[in-house]
Amino acid sequence: MDDRRLGEFLRARRARVRPEDVGLPDAGRRRVPGLRREELALLAGVGVSYYTRLEQGQAHNASPEVLDAIARVLGLDAHGRAHLDHLSGPARRPGPGAGTGPELVLPTTRELLGAVGEVPALVVGRRADVLAWNGPGHALLAGHLDPASPERQDDRPNLARLLFLDPHGRDLYVDRRRKARAMVSNLRHVAGRYPGDARLAALVGELSIGSPEFAALWADHRVHPCEGDVYELRHPVVGSLTVTQQNLPLPRSPGQSLVLVTAAADSTSEHALTLLAQARRRHPAASPAPGPAARA
Repeated sequence: MDDRRLGEFLRARRARVRPEDVGLPDAGRRRVPGLRREELALLAGVGVSYYTRLEQGQAHNASPEVLDAIARVLGLDAHGRAHLDHLSGPARRPGPGAGTGPELVLPTTRELLGAVGEVPALVVGRRADVLAWNGPGHALLAGHLDPASPERQDDRPNLARLLFLDPHGRDLYVDRRRKARAMVSNLRHVAGRYPGDARLAALVGELSIGSPEFAALWADHRVHPCEGDVYELRHPVVGSLTVTQQNLPLPRSPGQSLVLVTAAADSTSEHALTLLAQARRRHPAASPAPGPAARA
């Protein structure tokens, strides 16, 4: 059991549940937001002292029934419930050191990346490192970076760094707050599955120091894997466009995803993607040296 992370998760989620959300009367001003420990324990049908020890990391081996009851009161969705399970059940988590080394791209994955043609595409690792990208993917999401940087394991772009620390990345998404929440929720999901990943811990520390926005979102303990969404972009070359980003897990490379970016057929956004591809072919990237915000 990851006692510290489990306690942090339970306290953060408890603070987000209002008494009226679970049928309790609002007893007036509270010293802290959300439910009190004794209220949550009562609603979950567990002892107050036991639940208190659970938050303090002094209780172990919580049964699935107890975790189900706590998850119900906290209003956790399936992803939040799975995260709670990972934090509380060491037998179900990877062993020490699992998933902590550099990530490699399989030849079959590179074949898949090449097969998508002019569709912007990236291969993204579990820590949001860009492991590979095609020309359109590079031009759309990070055209100011060296296109060869994903091939250097110690210099790979990282999508979280780009979003929170890089001026180009911060300006790309019109509703960057929603994109930021999605990014942090996914990193929380990964952290629960790989608690011993020192590289991920270092990334979280760096982002927490460099971005107050990231630190606040990380403290919120929202958990949700990146699966895909529709975003409006503000691109420096082709202007505004609306795209769908889809993350397709790669079964033979756990933790890696193929990210495809598409636009509605015959839309102005699809035409913008075509124009960007044409501009890329006419003026190949000059391969500038990446700045510190892009390094993995």
